[in-house]
Amino acid sequence: MRIAIDIDSTLHHYWEQLAEVVRRRYGVELPYEMQKTWGIRQLENEQIAETIAETHSEEWISAAEPYPGAVEVVNGWARDGHFIHITSHRDVAAAAPTERWLDSIGLQYDELYCSYDKITRCRELGIDLLVDDSPVNLQSALSEGILGATILHPWNAEVCNSASITSADDWAGLGLLLEPILAG
Repeated sequence: MRIAIDIDSTLHHYWEQLAEVVRRRYGVELPYEMQKTWGIRQLENEQIAETIAETHSEEWISAAEPYPGAVEVVNGWARDGHFIHITSHRDVAAAAPTERWLDSIGLQYDELYCSYDKITRCRELGIDLLVDDSPVNLQSALSEGILGATILHPWNAEVCNSASITSADDWAGLGLLLEPILAG
């Protein structure tokens, strides 16, 4: 199977980094459990863009800690012969530090792609399964005939209630739920 996997809030808890930069830059608190939508209404679009750019710097990328079990589950998929495409809505300039981070955590993958259009790239590669936290990306994947899976977050809880999306609280649970699909 061909699997695409997002990075931020999928392989690591990105929200902690984002909230820390927002708190430091703008004095605004962004409690994780209160983030019920994908948007951040407390900031202007320019502030969000500046925050994201900072969190996608070498310093922040290298400091990210993978979710427990994420590397082990993904590496198991790679060992089983699945194609692993790492995809992120990061600027192309973040590709090199992202690649260094993936290598430093020991994640096995076949391709890294930083772009703002994940679904087009997934179509080009013939991806069968997208693991992502974004409800928009998950629903777009489904409309393209790509299976969707995610780790449960406050902002994607509604899409997680769909029978079409495989979701779990953590990577260990997600790996178990996806076993029969990947074996299929």
